[in-house]
Amino acid sequence: MPIAAIALTVLGFFAWWPLGLAILLFFLGSRHMVCWRRHAMGGWGYPMGDWHSHAESHWQEKMERLQTKMDRMRARMESFRGGWRGSPPSSGNRAFDEYRTETLRRLEDEQREFKEFLERLRFAKDRAEFDQFMADRRNRPRGEDPPSPPQT
Repeated sequence: MPIAAIALTVLGFFAWWPLGLAILLFFLGSRHMVCWRRHAMGGWGYPMGDWHSHAESHWQEKMERLQTKMDRMRARMESFRGGWRGSPPSSGNRAFDEYRTETLRRLEDEQREFKEFLERLRFAKDRAEFDQFMADRRNRPRGEDPPSPPQT
């Protein structure tokens, strides 16, 4: 949009907002927008046929840059994880390093055992609920509707 059109639109809004809105809609409707004119001419100096290939290559470059950044971030995360989980960095004291390694291994084992315990506990609870359902179903007389669950 040329400078004069912008100035006219702003003045129109200052004078009376419907007038400014009408001027803005006029300029938008008459395609005085610079980006529309560029697109209609083929865009930024490219012939009309090359516009789409330019846009595709532009997005392709953006995706390649994003992929490169993601690869760098993944490498950083892997080096951090490998440095800490695989073998913690040395403190310089071998006795402490052995103690730390053993303590971390013991904590990981306890965490794994606790997760297994919770899984067995959940399974036992599910089994008890299912057995209760089956017992209620067997004891129910034929033709009777099942009781509705309690509302919470």
